[in-house]
Amino acid sequence: MPYAVIAHYRCPAEDADLVRESLLTMREHTRKEPGNLAYEVHAEEGAQPPAFILYEQYTDRAAFDAHAASEHFAQYILGTVRPRLTDRTVFFAETL
Repeated sequence: MPYAVIAHYRCPAEDADLVRESLLTMREHTRKEPGNLAYEVHAEEGAQPPAFILYEQYTDRAAFDAHAASEHFAQYILGTVRPRLTDRTVFFAETL
């Protein structure tokens, strides 16, 4: 059964361009993963401070775990995006 991840990120305005760029780079890497079905990056309209919404879908939980253990996840999410966030909410769900 497909496994979905929905994340909501907020960052200071001065970090928004770097966070956006990193998320878009992450999207390109993630879409090449064998277990990835979708990786969409959205900018929340009119949000102040800036906010991003991610929708990710994987073939199963194991595919997501492999994604979270990847080198690009460590570099772009753990190393660049998360240190710049002021708020982070993540939901995990099975796709019905």
